[in-house]
Amino acid sequence: MPELVPFPVDRADITGYYEALAAALDGSGPALAPYEAGTPEPEFDAAALAAAPDDLALVVATSGSTGTPKRAMLTRGALVASATATHDRIGAGTWLLPLPPHHIAGTQVIVRSIVSGTTPTVLDDWSLEGFTKATGLVARNAPPFSPIHTSLVPTQLRDLLDGDDETHTRALAAARRYRSILVGGSATPRALLERAREAGLSVVTTYGSSETSGGCVYDGTPLDGVGVRVIEPDDDGVGRIALTGPTLAAGYLGDPERSGATFVDEAGTRHFLTDDLGSFDGTLAITGRIDDVITTGGYKVSPRVVEEAVQRVPGVRDAVVVARPHERWGQTVAVAIVTDAAVDATEELSERLLIECRRLLPPYAVPRLVRYEEALPLTGVGKPDRAFVARHDQWQNLR
Repeated sequence: MPELVPFPVDRADITGYYEALAAALDGSGPALAPYEAGTPEPEFDAAALAAAPDDLALVVATSGSTGTPKRAMLTRGALVASATATHDRIGAGTWLLPLPPHHIAGTQVIVRSIVSGTTPTVLDDWSLEGFTKATGLVARNAPPFSPIHTSLVPTQLRDLLDGDDETHTRALAAARRYRSILVGGSATPRALLERAREAGLSVVTTYGSSETSGGCVYDGTPLDGVGVRVIEPDDDGVGRIALTGPTLAAGYLGDPERSGATFVDEAGTRHFLTDDLGSFDGTLAITGRIDDVITTGGYKVSPRVVEEAVQRVPGVRDAVVVARPHERWGQTVAVAIVTDAAVDATEELSERLLIECRRLLPPYAVPRLVRYEEALPLTGVGKPDRAFVARHDQWQNLR
């Protein structure tokens, strides 16, 4: 039975976590269950550990943004396979870590650094000034001719692009120094990606989760060794996404029932059944999540498709689409919007929103309710907190 140690991670100083994780990866130290310093320590029972794999290296909590949090068991082989596949795709290098290190995206930056024999620079409090300064440190610490990389969530990428003052100009110049800026954590709006690439940023979209040791599909293309399948596709080729490969978790700690249902053994090949919907023709396209789908009047609506339409409206900075109860149709489409600083939430903006959505979406998918927010609530890893938004009970009629 492997030894598992809860490990408090201090974002301001990850030296201890780096060393303990290195020991867990080479087998000289116990497996770790990282958690944010200052928060309650996770507890595990002996029965749960008895069923864990002998080469367990990490137990990481899923974000739980839409469902019940789970604890994915990641082996030494899975973590190293993920880091190696990333290096094969974008090149080994020196990293800036501006994400929470106890979440899988942050931990994987550290794992890649360990595997490549480098030390990441940590940005423990996100700001444009801090990003610019930290980028200079990363560049100075990198070996000669070695690339530098970083990993951001969409909110951080938007912060870099939204502004033209001296602070933004310097931060954007710093961002151009990275060979790769991995962007994940939530769906990245297409318009935001286009803006980033037009600004000269080497943005790479990533898709993955705690159960896949972090990102396992880059810019729609699976990393080496990773397989993608679409389960029961509809006429448009859209179905539930299943993943295979050496980066998969060994299951969920203390939860064999969920492990059996989620990590399916089919003809000797384990498949991780995600909760994501999408299509795959050599390039993976995610259209939404099973548990986010809005059913209104018998029609199914993907919030992500509606968000893409809303974010095309000039003046809309960010948006999240959720379901609200409706007496007649069961659910109706509602959108929470953050506007650009120079744009007021007016009837005129709402009218432009309706015109664009009616142009791009079928009638049943056009939002009927709207809220204007100063900022969208986010989970700890920068994903929109849809459950929190959906609980609001004050909405304006849009049509």
